Amino acid sequence: MADARYPMMRGRRRRRWRLAVPRIGRWPGVALGLLLVGAIVAAIVLLRPPPRVDPATALADARTAYRLGNYSAARNHALATLAGAPTSQPAMLLLARSYVRLGDGIAAEGALSCARDLRVPAAALAGLRAQARFLQGDLQGARDAAATASATDGEAIRATARATAAQGDGAAATQALAGWLAAHPRDAAAWTDLGRIRLNAGEIAAATDAAARAAQAAPGDPVPLTLRAEIVRTRYGLTAALPWFEAALQRDAYYHPALIEYAATLGDAGRYADMLAATRRAQAARPGSPQAFYLQAVLAARAGRGELARDLLQRAGPAIAALPGAALLGGALDEAGGGHERAIGTWRQLAADQPMNVVLRRLLGAAMLRSGDAQGALDQLRPIALRDDADAYTLTLVARAFEALGDRVAAARFLDRAAIGARGGAAAFASDDGVAATLAEARDAPDDPNYVLGVIRAQATAGDPAGAATRARALVAASPGAPAAQLALGDVLAMAGRFAEAAQVYARAADLTFDEPTMLRLVDAWGRANRPREAAAALSLYLQQNPQSLPGQRILGHWQLLGGDADAAIETLESIRRIAGHRDAALLADLATAYAASGDGVVARRYGRAAYRLMPMNAGVCDAYAVALAADGDLPGARQLAVKAIALAPGDPVIAAHARAIGR
Repeated sequence: MADARYPMMRGRRRRRWRLAVPRIGRWPGVALGLLLVGAIVAAIVLLRPPPRVDPATALADARTAYRLGNYSAARNHALATLAGAPTSQPAMLLLARSYVRLGDGIAAEGALSCARDLRVPAAALAGLRAQARFLQGDLQGARDAAATASATDGEAIRATARATAAQGDGAAATQALAGWLAAHPRDAAAWTDLGRIRLNAGEIAAATDAAARAAQAAPGDPVPLTLRAEIVRTRYGLTAALPWFEAALQRDAYYHPALIEYAATLGDAGRYADMLAATRRAQAARPGSPQAFYLQAVLAARAGRGELARDLLQRAGPAIAALPGAALLGGALDEAGGGHERAIGTWRQLAADQPMNVVLRRLLGAAMLRSGDAQGALDQLRPIALRDDADAYTLTLVARAFEALGDRVAAARFLDRAAIGARGGAAAFASDDGVAATLAEARDAPDDPNYVLGVIRAQATAGDPAGAATRARALVAASPGAPAAQLALGDVLAMAGRFAEAAQVYARAADLTFDEPTMLRLVDAWGRANRPREAAAALSLYLQQNPQSLPGQRILGHWQLLGGDADAAIETLESIRRIAGHRDAALLADLATAYAASGDGVVARRYGRAAYRLMPMNAGVCDAYAVALAADGDLPGARQLAVKAIALAPGDPVIAAHARAIGR
């Protein structure tokens, strides 16, 4: 019975049911019909009116999102509320508050104008209007709007403080916020504003404390979290700051200020794909974002796409173009495209605002020389060339400028210096002003530490290290959380040859802001104090946080070479050369020595020759070329260069050891 079949099934095979898919080539009519049906269904879905939003529910959602710190969602829910209830005063006010927290002053101003049309009392709008004006850069307008608010309007007080600080009176701004916080200690926004004012003033320790108080008052709020991320970036480095930005974006994935700072940090850390993704999110959060366009322009310039970078920078608008970084980039793009005069105009104004920016003055001087303004180039470059640590490129530019002016004697003198290279250490504390003049300025502004720093520089330059040190210690005691004061004291101690003490002071400054100038001072001081372990630890910590730092990588490569790890030195130094190019004679000399140590004499010789062409009178370059020639089997040529190197630096033990090994 088990094998019995139903009568109706006898003689038939069972079929497996499968979905028949018509072939388009065989049945074009069927395929066209399916496409038509699909298009009709899609049109029905797209044309179907969206479900009606309950204004009360949307307003409740907006308030919840605002309370949680998701200001983008609060804005969206407020807009949904107004779509169903366009006369809702609470929704319009919440929309304006959301725009203020998102940093969008123009949109906030528009929402406040609509609120005024809805007959919201002017007094209720004054503080928010002051915030909107401040966000648009209208500092006086912010103060005027705040003046019409009630004395208990925290938005007005905070806007006034921020505008006052931006106008240069940080002490008054800090005092105003401190008074408000004494009565409202849980105001996270006020703590955040205080922290940002102190951060901009260089008071890193005080800024850290204020940001921590803000985060304690409003856990998870992206505004104080973004401030904490910026402070961590300043104090410890790029890598340490990324988790803080990510924490802010976890609460509000489209918080525009955090996205912009996050993208900039990713770019500085070398994560360019992630940087681009963050800028695109910023543009989704705020269409037409000038900051996002600027960062994309920077990214395009780094990739060598000048036309794209120029287009993106133009789309960023005039507000961004006025910023120092954008002006520097715009001038570089103009210069690369042959627009020398336009670049000069941009850089000249920037150099007037930043007279101590050596890199900028070098760029401006080179552009002036190319445009035929030799005297203008000298005006920019000669103060740099007169320093003992002047680089060969600057010295060569000055020589060419003197040639253009017909002074061949001065040109020859600077060309000789360019062939030798830097002959001394960096003069970090030089001052063009006398002690009396700087003291008079300091007396006129006793609360401004910048004038005290000027007095310290003048005393150090005038040969009074003891007086400079005394004044610097007093400044440190008055501003223990300001890294500039610590650096001033460290520089004075280093000038006096007290490198171990200077290194300890620099370490305290590095705990407040571990940026590149502080790292270089700290590593140099520990090295001069014969403490290589501490110097290596400082450099390693800095590179962990700032892996793209060319000066840091340059030091590391040189140390790897001195330590006998030629392969690691080659890898590090080659990565620098690919970015910096072939104009650094010291870098090329190190590469020649490293390749010689690795047994590749052919490549070593090539780098040694390139370095020698740049600095034929530099003892270190001659020595590296001699070592490279010896590695390539050219002992006669190596001996000649070894003799020249010893003649240029007769007391150098390393050069003498290489000469003995070559067998001069």
